[in-house]
Amino acid sequence: MNDDRLGAARARIDALDAEIQQRIVERARVAQEVRDIKRDAGDLSDHYRPAREAQVLTRAVERNHALESPLSDQAISSIMREIMSACLALETPLSVSYLGPEGTYTQSAVYKHFGHQVETRVAPAIDDIFRDVESGTASYGVVPVENSTEGVVSSTLDLLLATPLSICGEVMLPVHHHLLSVHESMERIDVVYAHPQSFAQCRRWLDGNLPNTPREPMPSNGAAARRVAETKRGAAIASAAAGVLYGLNALAANIEDDPNNTTRFLVIGRQQPEPTGADRTSIVCSAPQGGEPGALFSLLEPFAKAGVNLSKIESRPSRRAAWDYNFYLDLDGHQADPTVAAVIDDVRSRSAFFKILGSYPRASQQNG
Repeated sequence: MNDDRLGAARARIDALDAEIQQRIVERARVAQEVRDIKRDAGDLSDHYRPAREAQVLTRAVERNHALESPLSDQAISSIMREIMSACLALETPLSVSYLGPEGTYTQSAVYKHFGHQVETRVAPAIDDIFRDVESGTASYGVVPVENSTEGVVSSTLDLLLATPLSICGEVMLPVHHHLLSVHESMERIDVVYAHPQSFAQCRRWLDGNLPNTPREPMPSNGAAARRVAETKRGAAIASAAAGVLYGLNALAANIEDDPNNTTRFLVIGRQQPEPTGADRTSIVCSAPQGGEPGALFSLLEPFAKAGVNLSKIESRPSRRAAWDYNFYLDLDGHQADPTVAAVIDDVRSRSAFFKILGSYPRASQQNG
């Protein structure tokens, strides 16, 4: 090994570290200046702007490509997210409610989207997250809405129908399940705890490896890990982070049946994000009652005619009458876009019930 070359390389790293830190401090001071400018103008709202943050992350990824960086887009996005999180905390401390306890995937989604400098508030159930934000106890909430293999979270869809809040962001989180226990071998496992969706996502693995072991559902995977840590019994299906948090052994890793297993989370709040050019709009509507042929086609026809892509259609019972349904639609574009606005007006005129749930920056696997 060439000691002179190694020493020179380390000296360059030290110099670059000092320069990077200086630039981050400068950015933080500018963030404080932004806070003061807004305060002087009478703007006392929080300074989190989903559209602005999405644009910053997009530009960071573009620069990463232009520089032919050896770092992945996800790594660059994570670094920039934490810098933005620290600077935003200087402007306005944000509180975010999530499904607890600690160690849940929802908590991971919070940190992926907001960074680690936000104040977090643990909620025992999804409806409590909505109440936290509606009451002003939390600035924002993060709720699971669908999984790539097991479909939608029905309670989230039902709560979106009634809340005055809007969707102002989304997070795509790759989900990797681990079998966690205080024991060191699966022979000692006499019960498995997990959220019902996680049982479904790991069904084949469980059937092949623990076919006769009872499965006890829990309100979250974090709660499952905590149960195992407290009782010293059984095993939990949860994240690697939950295993570290609760001091559990990972008896098996990545036990999900689909290696591409991903959960989509929504950020709910009072924000109405501005267009970014890469947005999604979510609406819910219902066809006129009476069962006329082509009623659903009538709701969908305007999207096809205008060339607006629908990325998702989900139906849920409306509870207004038997066999009456609400249709949840995700479409590409922002409600402020003229084409999208015209389609929305057309669909609204054809609907018995209609509500815009929000327009927000579309997430990617890199910037979440």
